[in-house]
Amino acid sequence: MSGRAQLMWDDAVTGYDFGDSHPMDPVRLTLTMGLVRAFGLDRAVDVVAAKAAGDSTLRLVHRSDYVAAVRAASADPRAADQNYGIGTTDDPAFAGMHEVSALIAGQSVAAAEAVWRGETGHAVNFSGGLHHAMPGGAAGFCIYNDPALAIARLLELGAERVAYVDVDVHHGDGVQAAFWEDPRVLTISLHEHPRTLFPQTGWPEETGAGAGEGGAVNVALPAGTGDAGWLRAFHAVVPELLADFRPQVLVTQHGADTHFEDPLAHLAVSLDAQRAVMAACHDLAHEYADGRWVALGGGGYAVVDVVPRSWTHLVGIAAHAPVDPESVIPSSWRDEVYARTRQLGPARMTDGRTPSWKAWEDGYDPADRLDQAVLATRRAAFPLRGLLT
Repeated sequence: MSGRAQLMWDDAVTGYDFGDSHPMDPVRLTLTMGLVRAFGLDRAVDVVAAKAAGDSTLRLVHRSDYVAAVRAASADPRAADQNYGIGTTDDPAFAGMHEVSALIAGQSVAAAEAVWRGETGHAVNFSGGLHHAMPGGAAGFCIYNDPALAIARLLELGAERVAYVDVDVHHGDGVQAAFWEDPRVLTISLHEHPRTLFPQTGWPEETGAGAGEGGAVNVALPAGTGDAGWLRAFHAVVPELLADFRPQVLVTQHGADTHFEDPLAHLAVSLDAQRAVMAACHDLAHEYADGRWVALGGGGYAVVDVVPRSWTHLVGIAAHAPVDPESVIPSSWRDEVYARTRQLGPARMTDGRTPSWKAWEDGYDPADRLDQAVLATRRAAFPLRGLLT
């Protein structure tokens, strides 16, 4: 296995652009890659531009009629069929939509292939993580579901156990749906409670069906949850499940929209806690998945202050060259930020927090809303896997 991580990157992924008024501004990708380069991390990884996913790969998850509808809207956005979720406010049609969506999917699929074949231990695609797309439709700013496609490709290559951990503020509904009845895939999603946030799914009682019963795990966090609660919930659920499941590959999704500055959600997590979960995922991959780790981006709409710093930390951790949170951000990158956005970029790679949490094993408070959320998840899902609540 290669000692160097792979960073999947093609400048063309920045063409994933729903328009000037849309919150998913592709400048977040440009600025992230710029910050990766400013810290020299592009020299600590192998930067790889993979081919776009072809139709046979897309059909591992998506229906052929849906792929055809995306192609048609890509060629003529005015012809978008809203029955497939395209041409809507969330997912406006744009010229070239199929091509760039397939390109992003191709990066995640290639990352999974490289990790499975031992070409690298860790692979990152921060342009990916588009976890809301369904087999027959777009949703939540997502056209093709690259995490599900990466997992489906791993299964096609012979993987028997793949774990997916999603810490985006929104429920990883599309990935859960893709493997709802598949015992080879364990999906774990930590997200803001569906009462207060799109897509209004991800209740603890959603645990899979048929042979896949117990294969879906959901932690629905109260709005306002901050660092201590978020980290407590993660460590109260994820490590124990991975220790039991023993995945051959760990796929993780690191949407940066849990941050307290994100305009579209209501959690209060810092950059420093996001970094702590990234480091935990890296350690869990080494402990339970022989180091095989595919790390993806996701949501994140504080496109200057948060997203580039968060995903640069992800790249550094995957490269075994972590960026010191106290690092001063190079002025060259801050100049790029101002030139592109007319905003002042952040000065350091930290929010100045020192994340800590109370371990679940030390006891819980049944009157605490965060502990109620964790307990609901453990009671719903853990017995189905033969684990104690």
